[in-house]
Amino acid sequence: MKVTVVGTGYVGLVAGVCLAETGNDVVCADVDAGKIARLNAGEIPIYEPGLEPLVERNLSEARIRFTTDVAAAVAWGEIVFIAVGTPPGEDGSADLQHVLAVAETIGRNMPSDGPEKVVITKSTVPVGTAAKVRHVIRRHTARRFHVCSNPEFLKEGAAIQDFMKPDRVIVGVDSEYARERLAELYAPFVRTGNPILFMDVASAEITKYAANAMLATRISFMNTIAGLCEMVGADVEQVRQGIGSDERIGHSFLFAGIGYGGSCFPKDVKALVHTLREIGVDPAILEGVEQINRAQKRVLLERVVARYGHDLSGLTFAVWGLSFKPETDDMREAPSLTMVRGLVERGARVHAHDPAAAHQAEDYFADLIASGALMLSDQNYGCLRDADALLILTEWAPYRNPDFARIRELLRAAVIFDGRNLWDPERMLQEGFSYVSVGRSAVAPRGVAVPSLAGL
Repeated sequence: MKVTVVGTGYVGLVAGVCLAETGNDVVCADVDAGKIARLNAGEIPIYEPGLEPLVERNLSEARIRFTTDVAAAVAWGEIVFIAVGTPPGEDGSADLQHVLAVAETIGRNMPSDGPEKVVITKSTVPVGTAAKVRHVIRRHTARRFHVCSNPEFLKEGAAIQDFMKPDRVIVGVDSEYARERLAELYAPFVRTGNPILFMDVASAEITKYAANAMLATRISFMNTIAGLCEMVGADVEQVRQGIGSDERIGHSFLFAGIGYGGSCFPKDVKALVHTLREIGVDPAILEGVEQINRAQKRVLLERVVARYGHDLSGLTFAVWGLSFKPETDDMREAPSLTMVRGLVERGARVHAHDPAAAHQAEDYFADLIASGALMLSDQNYGCLRDADALLILTEWAPYRNPDFARIRELLRAAVIFDGRNLWDPERMLQEGFSYVSVGRSAVAPRGVAVPSLAGL
């Protein structure tokens, strides 16, 4: 098939290259000339494992190309994906201006003959967006076309696997013609029997937001239970195993920590809250999810203050992990943004490492780097020397089984604040560390005070 993808961000680029990998002719269009030039040279503007070799192979075999001529691209494609950004507005609503601008371009460049065009909203959009897209296109053409919703369910760090071997494909269609075309397009990805779930367009649009809101809710729920566990001396990891063993619940997204971040959960929860308010449905449960997550991002900072006091002047903290999750360089809404600035605002210096997000950190923390309050290290052990404590903010694989003796030797004091519960408290006690994690009792060697959590 001739497939056009408008937008070469995370979703558009992954979708385009994976569709090319299965034999389609794909054009990815974007107004960012610099990004398109880099992509045509085989350079990848985002960090995503496995993406670079796919782009290189499909470029070399001429199944994918990148262009800034959006009008020509949408006129050429039989299937047109809209995969542009929908950033949140001040009220939490999704900004649809880029989506509707693409719709207008499609309408103005609708060919007078050839196959009926199938337009697909791939961007995460609120319910009712497909109807708006259809209305904008219809203003400029009398030709028959179809507007569908095909939300993405890609996990950063595993996006290629998620697209190539999805657990399900959600497609909202407005006609039998669109259903047949998209069944054909996605057939190579569901050969193992995982379903393509066809539904009405509105239901597909809601499914995306509902799925992300449910996962965010599970995270905030477990972080609430973690607070209870800390106060009564229970272990949230044991509670997680206990409830996760119930087949009605399962184990996914039940890990306590320092909150969720990234480009999806925060934005999508806010957008769904906004939609619920507009429609007149009480959004209290999701407002609670948001509130808990905001507070959870400060939990580790509160633990630091409980130990050292509000004035952290003269102290240096090592940080492992800046991205919002492992296997991505994405720092949008990451807990590290709250943590690092909170430490610096109290007078501390920070020395940080992240396997992939250093270049992003240079932008997010440009002022702190310029002032000398934050230094970035190329190696995880390199940021430990003479630090007063180590903070774990992202559960990257290289941090999971470190040399604890080396950590002890490099730190000024054997103190670790673990926001991702990487290690067993008893093991850390045996290794000689004062160890504070989330939802579990803090431990410390004999004679060393454990910070009180009361009142936090």
